[in-house]
Amino acid sequence: MIILDNASFHKKKEYINKIAAEMPNIHLEFFPEYSPDYNLIELVWHSTKEYVANRLFKSIEELEYLLHQLLNEGELIIKWGRKIKNKGDAVITI
Repeated sequence: MIILDNASFHKKKEYINKIAAEMPNIHLEFFPEYSPDYNLIELVWHSTKEYVANRLFKSIEELEYLLHQLLNEGELIIKWGRKIKNKGDAVITI
């Protein structure tokens, strides 16, 4: 079983048909629509934005360095209990 979000490219018929034809033992399951709190990357991204938002970086390299420290060097603190509500195109954390 592979669990996917509802990104349009995840639901392309050509991909779904190819997986069904070439990998019959694979079952694709999709998150319910507008359910960002089920998707781990949403929690990671929202926690990361707290370090990045409303800051002025002198260069792309400075931003890249911060993201590397947060995501690859263990400096990101993820608020696992956070709930994310999706209101249309706006994602609001509470």
